[in-house]
Amino acid sequence: MNKISDKAVVSPNAKIGKNVSIGHFSIVEDDVIIGDNVSIAASAVIHGGARISNGVRIFHSAVISCEPQDLKFSGENTTLEIGENTVIREFVTVARGTYARGKSVVGKNCFIMAYVHIPHDSIIGDNVLMANAVNMGGHVKIDDWAIIGGLTGIHQFVRVGCHSFIAFGSKVTQDVPPYILAGGSPLNYKGLNIVGLKRRGFNDEQLKHIKQVYNYIYGSKYNISDAVKGIKDSVPMTDEVKKIINFIESSERGIIRK
Repeated sequence: MNKISDKAVVSPNAKIGKNVSIGHFSIVEDDVIIGDNVSIAASAVIHGGARISNGVRIFHSAVISCEPQDLKFSGENTTLEIGENTVIREFVTVARGTYARGKSVVGKNCFIMAYVHIPHDSIIGDNVLMANAVNMGGHVKIDDWAIIGGLTGIHQFVRVGCHSFIAFGSKVTQDVPPYILAGGSPLNYKGLNIVGLKRRGFNDEQLKHIKQVYNYIYGSKYNISDAVKGIKDSVPMTDEVKKIINFIESSERGIIRK
């Protein structure tokens, strides 16, 4: 049974699932789809275009699917998708897409802490953790299982690789490859995210191959293109190695350095 406060404003055109709770003074506009077992606390605003999956928890004063902060936005119909069981904490703002991508996406099982801003056309993978007051430019892509430390700023169009960890208070202006620790100013490679990778079940053989790749990238005299060639010639092409190479070869902003 749904539990919707009589002090909330919910459009009759919104599609509301089962066992949904909506707190005092929250607003749910037209063109909103909310799945089952969703919790929306007091004073949250769910704008049109929101697509909220089952089990999502949205805390008070969050603003979901707001209009993009983009001067090129001209009112086109776009969406914001939030995956199952994601948690959106207090005062988070998440914008829907623009014509460039048509949507913004936050994956499943994410934990988005207070005061985070996720802008237009961004794609956040599954199981991502973003600590308090992370702020981003548009078109950012953060891959699965990444962790972003609090008070970090991420430049538009940057990509953050899977299973990476970015330290508190970082300034991210280039792509951060998968499986690594990044910190310092300017942001640089600090080693593998060993603790996180072991927690997620990576075995010694996988870690050895990942380490071999980054020894070429960051621990040798090679430039990036020569390092990639060396990797292809000498390191077994496991799934992890392929993922790193694909990330580097497709990087448009260039990767962070040591």
